[in-house]
Amino acid sequence: TANPRTFWEYLPYSMHMAGPREAIQHMMIRKNFGCTHFIIGRDMAGSKSSITGEDYYGPYEAQEIAKANAEKLGVTPVPSLNLVYTEEEDYVTADYAEEKGLTLKKLSGTKFRQMLRGGEDIPEWFAFKSVVGVLRENM
Repeated sequence: TANPRTFWEYLPYSMHMAGPREAIQHMMIRKNFGCTHFIIGRDMAGSKSSITGEDYYGPYEAQEIAKANAEKLGVTPVPSLNLVYTEEEDYVTADYAEEKGLTLKKLSGTKFRQMLRGGEDIPEWFAFKSVVGVLRENM
């Protein structure tokens, strides 16, 4: 970034799929590295039962626990919205799309990788052409 006060740094620490409490751990680690804000996506560090396939945690539990502990930790959580692409209205939140009965367009990660490797056109609603170009150059 051109802003000398902003740094983008790689932290070599992987997810352990430990649920909402892992969000707190990541916030603490980032704070120790000087971060003031932490982006938390839907179902951060979530995991499923290997027997039933059911999620152990709710999709927004990590965001909720982060918000509840933000002041104590001194880190501002920034919830990432669960966006989907619809035929009717382009990008909207998943809740809005469901409420309005909009038609979702989906592309799985597996299908995306197959299309990428096969040189097929990737829909622009799924990935920017510039990103697809970089991915293909580095395969």
